[in-house]
Amino acid sequence: MGVSDTHRASRYGEWMPRPTSFAELGVPVAIVEALSTSGITQPFAIQAETIPDLVDGRDVIGRAPTGSGKTLAFGIPAVAMALERGPARKKRPRVLILAPTRELAGQIHDDLAPMLAAVGRHGLAVYGGVGLQPQINRLSSGVDVLVATPGRLEDLIQQRVVSLAEVEYVVIDEADRMADMGFMPAVKRLLDQAGDDPQTVLYSATLDGEVAKLTKAYQSNPVRHEVGEASPDLDKMTHYFWKLPRPERISLCASVIATFGRTIVFTRTRHGADRAARQLTRAGVTAVPIHGNRSQSQRQRALDDFGRGKAAALVATDVAARGIHVDAVECVVHFDPVDEDSAYVHRSGRTARAGARGTVVSFVDPGQIKDVQKMKRRLELPQEITPPPDIDGTPLPHEETATDMAPIQGRTAPHDRERARDDRPRRSSGQAQKRGAKPGAKAKKGKPNRGNQGGQRRDQPSEGGRKPHRKGGNGQGPKPGARATKKRADSNRGPKQGGPKAGGGRPPQKRSGGRSGQGKEGQGGRGSQSGERRRGQGRTS
Repeated sequence: MGVSDTHRASRYGEWMPRPTSFAELGVPVAIVEALSTSGITQPFAIQAETIPDLVDGRDVIGRAPTGSGKTLAFGIPAVAMALERGPARKKRPRVLILAPTRELAGQIHDDLAPMLAAVGRHGLAVYGGVGLQPQINRLSSGVDVLVATPGRLEDLIQQRVVSLAEVEYVVIDEADRMADMGFMPAVKRLLDQAGDDPQTVLYSATLDGEVAKLTKAYQSNPVRHEVGEASPDLDKMTHYFWKLPRPERISLCASVIATFGRTIVFTRTRHGADRAARQLTRAGVTAVPIHGNRSQSQRQRALDDFGRGKAAALVATDVAARGIHVDAVECVVHFDPVDEDSAYVHRSGRTARAGARGTVVSFVDPGQIKDVQKMKRRLELPQEITPPPDIDGTPLPHEETATDMAPIQGRTAPHDRERARDDRPRRSSGQAQKRGAKPGAKAKKGKPNRGNQGGQRRDQPSEGGRKPHRKGGNGQGPKPGARATKKRADSNRGPKQGGPKAGGGRPPQKRSGGRSGQGKEGQGGRGSQSGERRRGQGRTS
């Protein structure tokens, strides 16, 4: 149940006026002053609900949307415990906070850092994608509050550079996301290594399935607090479903961003996110990608650029759908239609926050209309799937938007299916030119390519209609200017029996098992005679 002007004082079991300051919640003075320095003076609803119970040492289950202040709701009691217990020993933190993604772990650490510094305690965030040794060095000097992703923390434990034996306070943030990403087995292993009966705090959007099992096994009589909507309110958003082929999406997406402002663009794949960001930037709209294949520094730089307004669009996979707090997102674009209803809800929930309204645009491939219509019915979205209109008359930043997926001029891309790869024109088997070489262009002079020391261009066929055969794979061909194989065969070896005539036909080929008799008569190379005998005599066994 959410609260506004009242909250339940769980220690007394009665309703009381909602506290107007952190001091009323029992927060130590040093932490209150640190919060005030950061401009935080009044507790949010989730903070007023949970901090009294956490200060009392009770286990808590909380549900609150991203951006509601839940980080400080569990972070303030964590810092208070670290202050009360005294400095932690080397490699033995007192507080453990588990997060599903690197970005969320980094944001939690950044939110707690001012309070920790104010009370003389130390925090550290550990996650993959960055160097291991700096994290080991920090742990060796002593860390009070450790924020970690499960995978990296297990790596550090295996190297014996950190122990959870003295952990007294554990937070599992985005527990449902942990379950979706397959982290629950690792989370349980980590909880098993924590100190004796630690206080456990769990935040999750859902409390069934794996999350319910985790609560039953690792929490003792937890108090439940809920604030805000259980899921984003789709009615606060304006939804558009536009039918258009894939090659036209980049130009329209650029116009959407130019019209509505700060936008998160969701793609299905990591490669698609990189490609869309590159094409949008080429179209005149600065866009940055974020996904699992990017290094941590690249991901953090993308978030910083988008947060400061240096980039107008953040192109992301579902890694950014939950757990990352970005303020004032005016629009969400589903560049690729979602596979599940929940994905549409969580992606769309990045906009229309804190009472604001937002815009959600979905690009629908003609072959996916039926699936999208079914999703709309389940989510009770009445909007029709229509062709895209002109958006407020806003022209595209560049009329000729160059995209890797767009067809070449004069050809029409098929509209009946979604292309899994970009639509670059394919070279036919008879085409000999290099990619990017103009017809009739002269070959570059200079050193021949490795394995082509004969100076012959790769796009020129050999005398027999094929490229020269590289015998032995040693890359040593005839010297520049020398005659081809014909002269060598005439002067040194002479033509083989049953092989091609000198100066014509195909060059000798290696025998491939089981196929020696498939060559044409007179062009069989090695094994052609045996092939003739088999054709003439038939199979005798």
